[in-house]
Amino acid sequence: MTVTVGFIGLGYMGKSMALNVLKAGFPLVVHNRSQGAVEELVAAGATAADSPRAVAERVDVVLSCLPVPADVAKVYLEPNGVVAGARSGSILIDLSTIDPTTHQTIAARAAEKGASYLDAPVSGGTSGARDATLTIMVGGAAATLEAVMPILKAMGTRIYHLGPVGSGAVVKIVNQMMAAINNLGMNEAMIVGTKFGLDPALVYEVCSNSSGASRSLGAVPAIMKGDFEPGFMIDLMHKDVSLGVELGKQLKVRTLATALAQQVLLEAQAAGLGRSGTNAMIIPLERSADVEIRSKS
Repeated sequence: MTVTVGFIGLGYMGKSMALNVLKAGFPLVVHNRSQGAVEELVAAGATAADSPRAVAERVDVVLSCLPVPADVAKVYLEPNGVVAGARSGSILIDLSTIDPTTHQTIAARAAEKGASYLDAPVSGGTSGARDATLTIMVGGAAATLEAVMPILKAMGTRIYHLGPVGSGAVVKIVNQMMAAINNLGMNEAMIVGTKFGLDPALVYEVCSNSSGASRSLGAVPAIMKGDFEPGFMIDLMHKDVSLGVELGKQLKVRTLATALAQQVLLEAQAAGLGRSGTNAMIIPLERSADVEIRSKS
């Protein structure tokens, strides 16, 4: 019997992931606050539902990809939400980057209905969502993960089982902490080299082949072109890093570097760059240093 899948949240990431699930041959029911993406999915062969509850009532597996914890809690726990429409045997999977406590709360409520829940945040940006090459970090029961593995493989190439519900969220938060800290270091170093008068392309090439190399350094070619389009937005990175700072407080672990990256992201938001790509973290520093990291050729 073919598994029917629901997808809630058709934003930058969700729309591409939903299309890949549809392309993999799963009947798909979709819901989103704005209707443009819904219409696009319906044109591709999906069916629309008018609420999260209606999605859950019509499918075997629900997927969701939403911006912030409050959105996830609302979609799952309100009277017209996913849990209200779930039934015994339903599998609910949230792909958002949120805190582990919200996931654990939803999982407990889902269990009361006989439904299973996985937290499964993703990494890879809009290109990974489009190309179905995401890394997917899963928390929840191993048997539940095994049951939905064909669906997750329609969206990603590296799928990790990390432990009970909430574990995927923590690994994703930790990843975002590292990414933001690395990005901050890259930005400052590139500004210093360029301000001295070096060709940023040459600094990039040398450091790419030296101990300072990181994935964050890979953003330099786009920065040199002045390309700050969102593969992943500053607003969302600030949310993720703030989750890391809060998690550190809860665990009584100092997060000095993460808190500094949080403040730099806040500075970029204050400069009106919140919906720009994370590459734009460098713009406030460029302005204060009176230098731009741009190609000389």
